[in-house]
Amino acid sequence: MTYSIVARDPATGRFGVAVQSHWFAVGRIVPWAEAGVGAVATQSFAEASYGSLALDLMRRGKSAREAMDALLLVDDEREARQVAIVDAAGDVATHTGEDCLSLAGHRAGDGYSVQANIMERDSVWPAMAQAYEGADGDLVDRLFAALRAAQAEGGDLRGMQSAAMLIVEAAPTGKEWVDRVLDLRVEDHETPLDELERLIRRWRAYGHAELAEDAELAQDADRALTQRLTALEIEPDNPEMAFWAAVSLADVGRTEEARAALQPVRPVGDRWAELLRRCIAEGALELDPGTAEMLTAELEGRS
Repeated sequence: MTYSIVARDPATGRFGVAVQSHWFAVGRIVPWAEAGVGAVATQSFAEASYGSLALDLMRRGKSAREAMDALLLVDDEREARQVAIVDAAGDVATHTGEDCLSLAGHRAGDGYSVQANIMERDSVWPAMAQAYEGADGDLVDRLFAALRAAQAEGGDLRGMQSAAMLIVEAAPTGKEWVDRVLDLRVEDHETPLDELERLIRRWRAYGHAELAEDAELAQDADRALTQRLTALEIEPDNPEMAFWAAVSLADVGRTEEARAALQPVRPVGDRWAELLRRCIAEGALELDPGTAEMLTAELEGRS
């Protein structure tokens, strides 16, 4: 009772799945992906084991089509399933069983498949395909465009409840937490796509914050500041982004900009002032005393 998309990004080789449904916590059932292997969406009268089993078969060298055929062969309820698989080569296999509740269907394209069941209109999955193919941006943007297009066509007949997006790297790094590029779930929400969009924006901001930390460890202050400001631009009201951008600005003498950046932090400034003191005292942050005092005074409302 879901619409979803699976895809392999031709530019990066990354694999992704995105889904929305009027069902609680759809992200624990439908989306499956593994770096270097592929991605799976299992839905309708969903059999969750299709996800892990398809990935296992592809890890052993089976194509998406071979994995699909093997799973359907041993499933007595195959006609109630809707499944899509994309493999490491970008080949796609999709199955919409005859017993899936209408309106149900799918469309496969170059390196991707969209599929839906219990939709308000049969224009949902064609609209998803068109949106994915026509969208600009990275894989996240294109997957999300497909979800928005589905909802614009009426989406799930019952309405909206949960959504998820999962993206993994093109090749395994040996570190699962690194391989999993993005893993966001909206379990229960009146407008789950709006909430998923907010989480994606926050994920992007924190990604730039992590790049800033890497630059700071490499003692590249210019690159760190650029990343801090990019994070703040994405989420200008986020106290975490604002605090660290202000620290970076103050550290290079851009005092007035630092003061302005602190605006979102001021309602809870005492806590951040204490954090600043601890970071300096414990050697996690080096600031000259004058800069540290200016930031502390701003945070505590003493300026």
